[in-house]
Amino acid sequence: MKIARIETFLVPPRWLFCRVETDDGVVGWGEPVVEGRAEVVSSAVEVLSEYLVGQDPLRIQDHWQVLTKGGFYRGGPVLSSAVAGLDQALWDIVGKTYGAPVHALLGGPVRDSVRVYAWVGGDEPAQLTEQITEQVEAGFTAVKMNAAGPTSPVATAAETAAVVARVAAARDVLGPDRDVAVDFHGRFGAASARRVLAELAPLHPMFVEEPVLPEQSHLLPGLVAASPVPLATGERLFSRAEFLPVLNAGIAVAQPDLSHAGGISEVTRIASLAETYGALLAPHCPLGPIALAASLQVAFATPNFLIQEQSRGIHYNKDADLLSYVVDPEPFRFTAGQAHRGDAPGLGITVDENAVRAADRTGHAWRNPVWRHADGSFTEW
Repeated sequence: MKIARIETFLVPPRWLFCRVETDDGVVGWGEPVVEGRAEVVSSAVEVLSEYLVGQDPLRIQDHWQVLTKGGFYRGGPVLSSAVAGLDQALWDIVGKTYGAPVHALLGGPVRDSVRVYAWVGGDEPAQLTEQITEQVEAGFTAVKMNAAGPTSPVATAAETAAVVARVAAARDVLGPDRDVAVDFHGRFGAASARRVLAELAPLHPMFVEEPVLPEQSHLLPGLVAASPVPLATGERLFSRAEFLPVLNAGIAVAQPDLSHAGGISEVTRIASLAETYGALLAPHCPLGPIALAASLQVAFATPNFLIQEQSRGIHYNKDADLLSYVVDPEPFRFTAGQAHRGDAPGLGITVDENAVRAADRTGHAWRNPVWRHADGSFTEW
């Protein structure tokens, strides 16, 4: 069996899918994307395909080594995301070839269901009471929300109070038996983050995500030492090497993205590394159905897994949603806030290829917003 063809598809709302076909007709799907740079990742997949076409798809680990290290210049989000989607597709092919789900090939399941959370609020959280009530009524036991919109270089008293008020509103709806995670999105400086974290502590967030920008990870040891709230990071880290210093800093939750951090192969290694530090795995995934399917396969086989992000109803999904490109929604039917383990081979989903090809004819050009302070200077989105 050899890899015969690799295609990419730019599909709304902001996703990129890849399709890997073998010469005997086995097809694997992956989701290689950097949100806002999908076209660039598609070009990277095309370049990497020069090596993969004609190769045995079952040699996943060898291909991963060549794809990530075979070029003199390595790393970065574009390359690692291209590799991630191809890696997902190869695992899908291997599972279909052996008639087994990926979690079985990773050593077998350690759980029968995976806890998932729902997004509420968006970039500027509003109407939280109604949105969280809706998710609770749908059975979810955890939600995540952005802490704030554009934030001053040093958060004002009003901005700090607004963050606390939003989380307090969430806690009022959720009660003591459900969880809220809070995403700082790198919008706070370390000094502001330290102040806000202390004020959030009585509201008992499950974790605070990206308290500082990833390029400021050297500041995490001080934040961890000062914070009574568990800290999480990792959506903009792309390898074990990049996770090592933040794990050394003492983060509680590692958040690699299966479509950014080298795919199933590398994220399972990141999870094992995190386990040696007593850190938990909560894969980042505000993306499409293939990325989520890959994430769930890892979650079923990972002992130190905590909770899974998923994008159904997320504020980014304007023109399509999680179920728009799958034939059977059953793998993503969440009950009591849980995704339940199935035994379908590969990634466990059936992609609606006709819908994907039709959507690709329209494509998309999604870009994240560029925010500015009142004085016209740039601020983090």
